[in-house]
Amino acid sequence: MSLDRSPLPQLGGGLFLTDGGIETTLIFHDGLALPYFAAFDLLKTPAGTAALYAYYERYAAMARACRAGFVLESPTWRASSDWGDKLGYSAAALAAANRNAIALMWRLRAAFAAEGSPMVISGCVGPRGDGYDPGSGMGAEEASDYHGAQIAALARAGADMVTATTMTTTNEAIGVARAAEAAGLPVAISFTVETDGRLPTGQGLAEAIEAVDQATRHHPSYYMVNCAHPTHFDGALASDRASLQRIRGLRANASRLSHAELNEAPELDAGDPSEFGQQYRALLAQHPHINVLGGCCGTDHRHLAAICSALGLAAVEEQGRGTTAARA
Repeated sequence: MSLDRSPLPQLGGGLFLTDGGIETTLIFHDGLALPYFAAFDLLKTPAGTAALYAYYERYAAMARACRAGFVLESPTWRASSDWGDKLGYSAAALAAANRNAIALMWRLRAAFAAEGSPMVISGCVGPRGDGYDPGSGMGAEEASDYHGAQIAALARAGADMVTATTMTTTNEAIGVARAAEAAGLPVAISFTVETDGRLPTGQGLAEAIEAVDQATRHHPSYYMVNCAHPTHFDGALASDRASLQRIRGLRANASRLSHAELNEAPELDAGDPSEFGQQYRALLAQHPHINVLGGCCGTDHRHLAAICSALGLAAVEEQGRGTTAARA
């Protein structure tokens, strides 16, 4: 049985952390193979499942230590049918992978949730195509049909919500929101932007939010920005458009490089975690309604620790695979 799905705890305020760049961490730091960036593929073996648990536990422990909430974002960004087909998954096997991912999040919540640190289980949904390129795009109805199977599996498994990350078009975001509503789940929509603060389609962030809200009767619980450096979108957030108040979450990249440059980069660019934390602090000072904080490509537990430190929440010291933290 999941948490009360309405309202979500993070809508009541207070800081909620989430994890960093799961795929880049598992590949570049842990040396694991992720075909098509599909972290969920690790769930097919006990060793892979253990690696995923170890990845999440350091973040969950960090959140509990600084008495912040935590959004357990499942490793299912690629667990939809087109990507499953590429990896050789049948429809039944893919549904099982989504169930197993949510079951892992339940295990983590049972181990780490505590008073003052509520933990929300979110089923992560990624774009049908490349996370950097909108391609030819889909209509909203096609997007709803495409994402509906995965979202239904996440709902049946006991997810509290869905988060659609790295959305490049409003049509796909609308489709995800409608599929989530049909499954009875709240949804957060996270857009990615280019270095100019606009979606890869060229649409402005505020306009994209307004389009999704209008088409879905404001079904998304909130919006986020992910897979872009803070300097790429800080100007877009500075607008006085009321729709930007709907943004509650940030999962920024560590690198200042553009998406095209990141695609060509031979090595991981982890940026400067301390600077990253200060950039989040500055953004929150300007936009205090934002309260769900994590990272995306190139970020890891060091970047989340730097965010906590910059906000005066915790001093975090890693010990092996686990994390210990003390109140500042």
